[in-house]
Amino acid sequence: MESGSYTANSRLQAAGLRPAIKLFERAAEVVPLPRAPQPIVIADYGASTGHNSLLPVGAAVGVLRKRSRPEQSIMVAHTDVPENDFTVLFQTLADDPDTYLRKDEATFASAIGRSFYRQILPSNSVNLGWTSWAIQWLSRVPAPIPDHVQVAYSSDDAVRAAYTKQAAHDWHEFVAFRGRELCPGGRLVVMTMAVDEEGDFGYRPLLDGMSAVLAELTTDGLLSEDEVHRMSIPTVGRSAADFLAPFAPSGRFEQLEIEHLEVFNAEDRFWARYQADHDAAAFGAQWAAFSRASVFPTLAAALDGGRDDPRSGQFCDRLEAGVAARMAAAPEQMKIPLGQLVLVKKPKTR
Repeated sequence: MESGSYTANSRLQAAGLRPAIKLFERAAEVVPLPRAPQPIVIADYGASTGHNSLLPVGAAVGVLRKRSRPEQSIMVAHTDVPENDFTVLFQTLADDPDTYLRKDEATFASAIGRSFYRQILPSNSVNLGWTSWAIQWLSRVPAPIPDHVQVAYSSDDAVRAAYTKQAAHDWHEFVAFRGRELCPGGRLVVMTMAVDEEGDFGYRPLLDGMSAVLAELTTDGLLSEDEVHRMSIPTVGRSAADFLAPFAPSGRFEQLEIEHLEVFNAEDRFWARYQADHDAAAFGAQWAAFSRASVFPTLAAALDGGRDDPRSGQFCDRLEAGVAARMAAAPEQMKIPLGQLVLVKKPKTR
């Protein structure tokens, strides 16, 4: 992702954080704490640039500090894939006004460059876990999407089945390894993309517009048909049943149980602004900038020269302009289905 712009344009994502942060604070109130001098450990899975981590981690630190002595250390481990821009992450932790590091001298930050679809922290070491806007990204692209950039709007049944299978596998692995890493009594709060009761992934006007602009760029000769064929956004929305699947039939998996599960529609902040100011151009520009920051780098990786392709900058500029124009021409409220869960690790049963 384009790290600086991702931080600037992830403000939309913060809308879904508020209810999840409340869950995280409640979790921090009840998790068993280690005795000093052993540190309290918080794991942030899928940290990206850290922007969506600051408020929840800061809130949890505030709660945990009320339950611990001032000198007991709190260790925060931010994790993401190796290609993540950890330089920007550490800059965010150091400089952002919301950073939790300025609020507690006995709280320390570290980073781990490894996929969370495997074990990345020692067993029974994590007291409190957090992940937001991360586990919707699949561990791999199971197949090209021939007729769209997002599998939710593909008419290819075989491709949809491949993505469904991969999504189930990844959720299973994510939960299994968190079950190993959490301490008994530890809790993990998850916020991610979902599908609603009707199976709607949301974002349809935006994603349809993106696909249409890619077709225009192919007609104009900027892109080849092979490049567009390779372009897809490997994200999925899971239903409540999908979240529950690894825990069937007993309700427990790797000592984890679901303490809370909710699927809801988050606020479209850009639409709320449009309703107030009726500025269609700004509405389109905001959604286009958000898309450029969050998913355009993934699409650009499919260029013949990858993200370093000489056309990469022009590609992103023209795609952003095209998406902005389409969204401005027909402003429409975006459906944003989200899921939030609290998983708790129970003691082993004899």
